[in-house]
Amino acid sequence: MELRPIGLIRSPYKESGEAPFQGRLSSETSVLEVFPEYGDGLKYVEQASHLIVLYWCHLAGRDTLRTVTPHGPEERGVFACRSPARPNPIAFCVAELLRREGNRLHVRGVDALDGSPLLDLKPYSSELDSVAGARTGWVNKGCKKARLHNTEIGGAGT
Repeated sequence: MELRPIGLIRSPYKESGEAPFQGRLSSETSVLEVFPEYGDGLKYVEQASHLIVLYWCHLAGRDTLRTVTPHGPEERGVFACRSPARPNPIAFCVAELLRREGNRLHVRGVDALDGSPLLDLKPYSSELDSVAGARTGWVNKGCKKARLHNTEIGGAGT
């Protein structure tokens, strides 16, 4: 198996502690720099309002199988959470596409660290990608708490 980055992510987050808990909780703008050899793959991308962004957590550890999440003190398996530290640190987020400038996509909602390799892009479709009533158990409680906290402090959830 061989993965080849299609570009790099330029974000305001230089260290892991600076990145938001989830990209959707941030109003910061990032730039997805697609390498010129993949530029033809961007044809009509600006017709999408949101993109699924797949990227490599290049600074994350790869030997972690259990971790404590922001949702609580319990240790959980990495396949039951969204921790960036995992055997294959592939991450995804749904980002709002603000504008395209050639091979540079300006987006909002990315939680990647600056310099993260961009693996792939796909248009997000609420009809195809959203599953009504999907549940993850303990994660849902933590997400609701994070949204409430973000609203209280005047963050992106307002």
